[in-house]
Amino acid sequence: MTHPARAQCRVMNHLLHARCHGFRLALAAVAHVLVFAVAPLFSDDVQELADKIDRRIEARWQKDGITPASIADSAEFLRRVSLHVAGSIPTVSDARQFLRNESYNHRRQLVDELLESPHYIVNFSNFWTRVMMPESATDVQALAQRPGFQAWLRQHLGNNTRYDAIVYELLTTPLAGDRGMNSIMQNPGSVSPIAFFTTKQIKPENLAAATSRMFMGIRIECAQCHNHPYDSWKQEQFWGYAAFFAGIERTNQNDGGLGQVKEVFDRRELTIPDHETVVQATYLDGTQPQWRSKVSSRRTLADWMTSKQNPYFAKSAVNRLWGHFFGVGIVEPIDDFGGSNKPSHPELLNELAADFAAHDFDLKYLIRGIAASKTYQRSSRKTHVSQTEPQQFARMAVQGLTGEQLFDSIAAAVGHLESFQQFQPFQFNQPGPRTEFLELFAPDNNSPTERQTSILQALALMNGQFTASATSLEQSSTLTAVAEFPSMSSGDRVEAIYLAALTRRPRPEELERLTKYVDSGGPSKNQKQALSDIFWALLNSSEFLFNH
Repeated sequence: MTHPARAQCRVMNHLLHARCHGFRLALAAVAHVLVFAVAPLFSDDVQELADKIDRRIEARWQKDGITPASIADSAEFLRRVSLHVAGSIPTVSDARQFLRNESYNHRRQLVDELLESPHYIVNFSNFWTRVMMPESATDVQALAQRPGFQAWLRQHLGNNTRYDAIVYELLTTPLAGDRGMNSIMQNPGSVSPIAFFTTKQIKPENLAAATSRMFMGIRIECAQCHNHPYDSWKQEQFWGYAAFFAGIERTNQNDGGLGQVKEVFDRRELTIPDHETVVQATYLDGTQPQWRSKVSSRRTLADWMTSKQNPYFAKSAVNRLWGHFFGVGIVEPIDDFGGSNKPSHPELLNELAADFAAHDFDLKYLIRGIAASKTYQRSSRKTHVSQTEPQQFARMAVQGLTGEQLFDSIAAAVGHLESFQQFQPFQFNQPGPRTEFLELFAPDNNSPTERQTSILQALALMNGQFTASATSLEQSSTLTAVAEFPSMSSGDRVEAIYLAALTRRPRPEELERLTKYVDSGGPSKNQKQALSDIFWALLNSSEFLFNH
C-alpha cells in the first residue's frame, strides 16, 4: 500500500473510532492525523534541498566510517541559528517561547521568523560588507564610505533581491555623470555601491583581482606579474580579464585623490605593464565576449558573470554561505577554487549550485535549506574520534564570534541600546561603546573556526567599561529585572541569567551550586551582587564567546 493510501486508512480508522465518542473527538482525531501523519508526506523545495545535503554528507560518512554527532537540542540550535542568521543571541523571552514550542516544524518556523526580522538585514549587510569591502575594517577612508554601501546592501536584503541582481548592479553602477563617483563622494551617506570601486582605487588590476575572488572564488592576482606558480592561470589571462575595466579613466589627480572619472565604453584592451603585449578583454573560461556598441564592457562582464551558465558564480556563492554556517567551506579557503584545492564534496557543491541557480539565486531559500538539514543541526559536542576532520561535517564546528556578533550578543543579554548616531561607524568625534568595541575586535582574515580572542581583547571583556557597566545592578536592564522581580526563587533567577547569557537553562549541578552561591550572597554577602558575579562570569566564559 502506498504512503498516501496508508495515511487515508489511518484517518478513516480514527473517524470510525471517534463516532463512538462524539463529534468533538472526531475533529480532534482528524486534526491529529493530518498534522502528524499526512503533512510530513508532502515535501517542499526547502526540505528537498535539506535532504539532498544530508544524503551526500551521510554517504561520505558511510564510506569513510564516520560516526556523526547527535542532533543538537533546542537550546543549542536556537543560539546557533540566531547568531548565524540574526547576528546575535536571542532575548530571554524569545528563548523561553522557542523552548516551550513543541510543534514538529518549530525549527523551520524559527528560521523563517529570523529571516523576516531586521536583524537578518543588519547581520548580512555586515557579512557582505566584509566580503566586498574588506578594506573598511582597517582603512579610515574606506570606513567613512561604508555607511552608504551598507545602506545599499540593506535596501536589497530587505527586498530579498536576487544575489545575481545585487552583483550585477554592483559591477555596472555608473562611475561618471550625475550618479557617478564625483557626486557620491561629496555625500558619503548616499545609498550607492560605488565605494566598492573607490576602495579598489578604480584600478583595473585591483578590480579584476577583487571581483574574480569575491564572486567566482578565483584567486587570479598571482598571475598579475607572472604566470601563476601553483595554478594554470597565465599573466595574459589576468590582464585579459582586467581589460573589462579598461574603459575607466581617472583625470585631475594632482590633489593626490582619485580625481575625476569618465568611462569609455568601447575600450576593451590593456597593455601588460612592462611589456609591449596588448590583450583583449576575455572571460576567464576562455570564451570571447559578444560586444555591443556603446555598451560598457563592465555590463558585458556582468552579463557573463551572473549567468546561470557561469561555471564559477553559483558555486562560489554557495560555498561562501556554507562556510558562514558551518565555519568551513566545501572548498577551503572559501574564496580559493584553485586547481590544487579540491572540494571535499564535489557532487554536493555541484547540486547546491545548480539548485541555487534554478531558484533564481534566492539567498533566503539557500539559507532555509542549509538550516533545515540534519547536517547543520548536529551538535558541536565531540562524541567519537571520527568527528575530528571539520570537512566531514560530522559535528558542528565551534566558531569564534565576530566583533559585531559579540557586541550585539552582550547588548541583547544585558538589555543595552545605543542611539542611531552612536551606531554609525563614521561618527569619529564621540564614538559610542559599539564603535569602540568594534575597533578592538576588528575582523581578521581567519576562518570562523580559527578566530581567536587575543589577550588584549580578553582583558577588555573582563575589565572593560562596557562589560563592567553591562553587569552592574545599576545599568543592566536584564540583571536589574531579574534581581528585583518579586516572587522569584534564587533558582529561578539563576535560570533567567543563564537564558539571557547562554540561551540555555543551567544543568542540575550548575543550578544546585549557583543557587547556594546566591543564597549565601557570595563573598560580599549580598544576593544581588552574587547574581551580578554569575552574570559577569557567564559573559566572559568560552561558551559565550563562541558559536557552537
